[in-house]
Amino acid sequence: MLKRIHLLAAEIFSYSYDNYDDHVGVNERFDRIMPDMAGALEKAVNQNWPKKKVAQAIDVPEKDVDMWLGKTRDALRIVDAADPAELFRNGVRQSLKNALENGFQSDEDREKLVTQICYRVADLSLLLKQEGDQLFQYSRHLRKEPGVEYEDGYFEEGFAEGLDEDEGYDDEFELDDDDDEDYDYGEDDDEDDER
Repeated sequence: MLKRIHLLAAEIFSYSYDNYDDHVGVNERFDRIMPDMAGALEKAVNQNWPKKKVAQAIDVPEKDVDMWLGKTRDALRIVDAADPAELFRNGVRQSLKNALENGFQSDEDREKLVTQICYRVADLSLLLKQEGDQLFQYSRHLRKEPGVEYEDGYFEEGFAEGLDEDEGYDDEFELDDDDDEDYDYGEDDDEDDER
């Protein structure tokens, strides 16, 4: 099971959570070296260490300190999110930011971003498995829109005790079999729909 310090190290050193988890317990770099460096970087950020002290603590050239501190701040925003859905959203935001900063113009750039988002989905999957949660429980969290006010308890519905996957959702729009027969699916329409 990955601890918070492992997640922080995974973010700072650009490992997927699954890949990091595969190495915990079998590789000193993942068990001690990267977590120790991540812990020192977190202290440096929180305590506003001077660059020289950071460079000595993590054994890097002073010219690289800003890059390491930036990676740590980004990692902290992801790892310390309020819940797994927000962690995922923050991770996707970071992937988008990185893509835009590195130039985002070609088909290859788009595919790289899609791959990064898929890694974020895999990270979310591992976290949910560790916590014994399921993705449907975070459906409302993942659909949260900026600028929209939600009523109290809106984001807790998927966590109600004993709630089955299909329970708790508004089924007002379910079609009866009779309704389905009357619906025109446009099967005879020759025009191509565009999305």
